[in-house]
Amino acid sequence: MEPKMITYQPQYKQRFIDLNTAWLEEYFFVEQHDKDVFENIEKVILEPGGEIFFCLLDDEVVGTVAMQKVNDSVIEMAKLAVDKKHQGKKLGNLLVDACIDFTKSHNYKTLMLVSSTKLDTALNLYRKYGFTETPLAETDYHRADIQMELNL
Repeated sequence: MEPKMITYQPQYKQRFIDLNTAWLEEYFFVEQHDKDVFENIEKVILEPGGEIFFCLLDDEVVGTVAMQKVNDSVIEMAKLAVDKKHQGKKLGNLLVDACIDFTKSHNYKTLMLVSSTKLDTALNLYRKYGFTETPLAETDYHRADIQMELNL
């Protein structure tokens, strides 16, 4: 079955948390700021004008990503996660495509992200889309040591 992209639906909130917790615990640890976001998804991500996308395969959520408004011209791509058993199927590309489309359709000029240089696969994906490294701004995440932007 073909992957399907959908926007946030409350019944998938726990899956968003679970997918992100899995990669965080594999490579780092769940930080307090992660917990704060997970406990307040609607308030932190959605109400200010962001979005969460889910990638479904056979009605199962296998990937997710959040878009968080930074200001009127910048939006942040955050919490991109793909279920380990579905990695390598180009689902990350579909999630990034959804973020780029959202950025353009909402007239943001810049799509930015913070990440870690430990996450080679993710960084390669971002570079493939034309993201370039920029100076790291102040961030709430201890694991973040790289910031990237895509100007649209």
